[in-house]
Amino acid sequence: MRRYSFPKVDLHLHLDGSMLPETAWELALERGIPMPADTLEEFRSFIIVTADCRSVNEYLKRFEMPLSILQDQPALTRVARELVELLAAQGLAYAEIRFAPQLHTRKGLTQRQAIEAVLQGVREGAANCPTIGIGVLLCAMSVGPETVNEAENLLTVELARDFLGQGVAGIDLAGAEGIVPLENFAPVFARARELGVPFTCHAGDSQGPDTVKAALDFGTKRIGHGHHIALDRALCARAIRDHVTLEICPTSNIQCETQPSYEAHPLRMLIDLGVACTINTDNMILSDIDLDQEYDHCLHEMGLSYADLIRCNINSVRASFMDEASKAALIDELLGCLQALPGKI
Repeated sequence: MRRYSFPKVDLHLHLDGSMLPETAWELALERGIPMPADTLEEFRSFIIVTADCRSVNEYLKRFEMPLSILQDQPALTRVARELVELLAAQGLAYAEIRFAPQLHTRKGLTQRQAIEAVLQGVREGAANCPTIGIGVLLCAMSVGPETVNEAENLLTVELARDFLGQGVAGIDLAGAEGIVPLENFAPVFARARELGVPFTCHAGDSQGPDTVKAALDFGTKRIGHGHHIALDRALCARAIRDHVTLEICPTSNIQCETQPSYEAHPLRMLIDLGVACTINTDNMILSDIDLDQEYDHCLHEMGLSYADLIRCNINSVRASFMDEASKAALIDELLGCLQALPGKI
């Protein structure tokens, strides 16, 4: 019997951070990619983020190995299919899987081909697991101090429009915060608005609430991470007023040391203030976490109740980029779970 019997939703999940170690090992050996370990078990230990990780940038370095592997269509298709199957096996009702197509073009793929490969894998996984709904988010990237990567990012937005409704659900801006001012990416989000492409934006994780404000100024209604908004009560009030939802990833925040501990994480405070929060895994394999384990931390270390978990999933459905009929059905099911709790907590 599952520990959490309500429909579960993960809105913030990176494809390249959620590749099974066994698959990564096999694909790397097939492609002659040098490995940092001699055995699968050693490789598994290498790829999973450990307690000595000291920053977001150090955490992001763990993506280099998965990215070196995911540079051809068969690899992308397989990893996407396996992730959908894994999520379904974990009992998720819906997930939005994100990846940056421009990071998968090192060996000749175009962004379009990378997207097609991932969507093929998602279709195959969904065919095998019809109980789960999947949306794909295409990430524009903040890649470093030399450039805002505008041409590649604008192409990502254009391609999101081309594939919207065919598996792609929206876009995101990902990468290291604080190297390039978030305001520099205004043209990316302006173009998304012009084309009618839904969007979310990483902000307020390794940087302070000012990055959340910049993202809100773009018009986003979803913030990837965003927990540092807790440092600015006026900004919290704006988020509540404008119906903004935070994609909270507790374990990732602890591993990256953007929060000192589960107990000190502001999720409980944000919920009490009335900010719409969701609970997500970020990178299941790199972080060695699944959604049930995130819920365990929320219950036992972060002060949430079982009812809070259901409410966070209702927030997830409302903020998701799924179609309205699917939203209504999932919300009805979650409300039924909430009403069925002893005492209707």
